[in-house]
Amino acid sequence: MLDKLAALVTVRRKLVLVLSLLFCVVAGGLGASVTTKLSAGGFDVPGAESTRAADSLSKRFGTGEPNLVLLVRAPDGVDEADTVRKGEELTGRLAAEPGVQEAVSYWTLGKAPSLRGEHADSALVLAHIEGDEDRVGRYLEKIRPHYQDGFEGLTVEFGGRAEANREIGDQIQKDLVLAESLVLPLTLILLVFVFRGVIAALLPLALGVVAIIGTLAVLRLLTEATDVSVFAMNLTTGLGLGLGIDYSLFVVSRYREELAAGATVSDAIATSLRTAGRTVLYSAVTVALSLSALLLFPMYFLRSFAYAGIAVVAFAALAALVLLPALLAVLGERVNKWSWTRPRSEPAGNRAWSRLAAFVVRRPVPMATGAIAVLLLLGSPFPGIRLNLADERTLPAGAEAHRVNTVLLHDYAAREMDPLLVVADGSGPPRGRTADIDAYARRLSALDHVARVDGLTGSYAHGRPIAPATAFHRRYAAENGTWLSVVPSVDPYSDDGQALVRDVRTAKAPFEVRTAGTASAFRDTVDALTGRMPYCLLLIGVTTFLLLFLLTGSVVMPVKAIVLNLLSLTATFGAVVWVFQEGHLRWLTGDFTVTGGIVATTPIMVFCLAFGLSMDYEVFLLSRIKEEYDATGDTARSVVRGLERTGGIVTAAAALIALVFLSFLTSGITHMKLLGLGLALAVVVDATLVRGVLLPAFMRLAGRFNWWAPGPLARLHRRIGLKEGGA
Repeated sequence: MLDKLAALVTVRRKLVLVLSLLFCVVAGGLGASVTTKLSAGGFDVPGAESTRAADSLSKRFGTGEPNLVLLVRAPDGVDEADTVRKGEELTGRLAAEPGVQEAVSYWTLGKAPSLRGEHADSALVLAHIEGDEDRVGRYLEKIRPHYQDGFEGLTVEFGGRAEANREIGDQIQKDLVLAESLVLPLTLILLVFVFRGVIAALLPLALGVVAIIGTLAVLRLLTEATDVSVFAMNLTTGLGLGLGIDYSLFVVSRYREELAAGATVSDAIATSLRTAGRTVLYSAVTVALSLSALLLFPMYFLRSFAYAGIAVVAFAALAALVLLPALLAVLGERVNKWSWTRPRSEPAGNRAWSRLAAFVVRRPVPMATGAIAVLLLLGSPFPGIRLNLADERTLPAGAEAHRVNTVLLHDYAAREMDPLLVVADGSGPPRGRTADIDAYARRLSALDHVARVDGLTGSYAHGRPIAPATAFHRRYAAENGTWLSVVPSVDPYSDDGQALVRDVRTAKAPFEVRTAGTASAFRDTVDALTGRMPYCLLLIGVTTFLLLFLLTGSVVMPVKAIVLNLLSLTATFGAVVWVFQEGHLRWLTGDFTVTGGIVATTPIMVFCLAFGLSMDYEVFLLSRIKEEYDATGDTARSVVRGLERTGGIVTAAAALIALVFLSFLTSGITHMKLLGLGLALAVVVDATLVRGVLLPAFMRLAGRFNWWAPGPLARLHRRIGLKEGGA
């Protein structure tokens, strides 16, 4: 198949280039508007209790968890008569804005103490804007200009989830521009040194650009059918450049070697596709299957990474197998133009990797023991991982939503922005059950870590009424149900906050209830992730095993690959916990707010992406080792020769893709920094300790057992196994 493809592309090279250019123009035009269609949300679990309760609050009761907070500062104090009048007027005007279902404040709730700052110089206005993240964002864009310059002498700052999502969208676009302006020239410089020539160095960037353009067009089409997260843009750019570099590095290196050996241009292309091209194809399938595991999770934030990743892999592989050979056919010998060295006719390989491989093969036990000790040391912080959700603190410290959140944490005792909302939307008319509602509210207010409970019959704390029902409280009742607001005194992500969710959900209630709010959503998110994770691991494990078995004919090599990858990823997770959860090395990663936890969805993204990328190098290296073993039958020699021939290329590919991912550290979004550092560490660790030490040590110890398979499976592989092409 690849021989026929090589012949077709070589003959029709001009047509391929014209069609590729036409594709870039059409896809570029289609994908140009994708950023306006992407969403900053996607963390909620569809169908979960918290999601259904939030929908009921919005549709039935016309309210919900406050997603917009105005921090109002008054120069003369918030209790001065004129300030009270202005505060009430500000609250009323905000409540009348399009999309605002409910707005309350310190002044309209009878000067509720929890809504006033510690020094009485600021107070809060809380509002709920209806709709999903996109609708909320559009409403907020219309609301902000009315208050961002203040209100009748009062200083107004915007915060809350709605403002944070708006700022995240803006920040992502700034981050992309900055990252691309840095990574593209640096990558080109490194590629020039790797290829030792200018023309050859431009080819990987061309492939990366094509993969990015094609993926943006796919994402734009997907936005017409489903929600897509704005964070998919970062992965599109990073993975598009990274895989474009990896795949072109494999193919172009082999092509230049074949030319130097005296092959014609068409023969060199055919051999390159039959060998390196086949590796690219295996690798692309492996990476795509690893990323497809993200589709198993219900949150569209994670699913969006699968959409972008699978599309990027497909376009990068297609460009490497079709566009790149056409470019090479046009360039011919000129691929070596502006080069200061030329490939040897019999490539000598990388002497440093040859010496390392020989050293490891002679001393496999101590080398493997040392490498495992290093990985376990790096992974030691991993068992202490704590999870949370993305909130205002993921933004840069100077962002307005982040500043407001900091004030709330330091100057306001209760967590007014994170109430636990208890919804009873099928309990019958509330007027006949006032006593039941009153008793239930009292019970909830007596629970540990509850600052206050607001409801139909008033406000309660520690089992006692503290304020009569206001007009706002009376609106808590609908014709067919009611709801209560449980204001916590603890962080919703803490053990105490999660214990409160459990206590509220299990408390005796006079009617069926559901809970919404930050703490409840976090509980449902963790449950959804842990519930789907076994299926994710199973999918990745089974597909990896099958592909490596088809490639090697062994059942030992797939198991070895999975175990070593898990060990490598444990080290990566331990390192990112040490950096981002515990707050080390901020001078290197760029400043960020230490929250004591990691966004719950990020480790899963790192796992799926890093596992797929590690298999990229596994396939490339094993295919060459297997080729050497088939020729010699000598395990030690095949390992040394395989690393000698591929070690330099793997190192270069890893360094380049790590550079691309490290560009994520320039992002102002904390979990994007974590994703970038995590993937860069995973790639570097895999290309050095795992491929350079553990793999050759294991293969030396296993000997001929490396290629063992039960009789039936061995016969099956002889019939359908995938074999690397001739040398």
